[in-house]
Amino acid sequence: MADAAAFNPTEQYDFWHDRAAFHFLTQDQEINNYIDTIREHLNPAGVLVIGTFSEQGPKKCSGIEIKQYSEITMTERLQKFFKKVRCITVDHKTPFDTIQNFIFCSFKKLST
Repeated sequence: MADAAAFNPTEQYDFWHDRAAFHFLTQDQEINNYIDTIREHLNPAGVLVIGTFSEQGPKKCSGIEIKQYSEITMTERLQKFFKKVRCITVDHKTPFDTIQNFIFCSFKKLST
């Protein structure tokens, strides 16, 4: 089993897409480690897209506690290293015929 908070890539990326891993990171240290990893391994002109459960989404996934985000809270969490491009919300219909609300936000890496 992989741990997104401890992911240590050996490459640099132009595009980082996280669809439903970020919301499993619930502790500040885990979240900060993950953001640092993205920051260190995303190329200077890189793009980051994160999809998480929104504040209208479920509070758990597969019985595991998650962290919900809004456009504001996700932007605040990432604004030190990334500039928000756009956020959208999406209703995802599960195989169990339920609806889960997600927020997807795209960001450009800020030059340092």
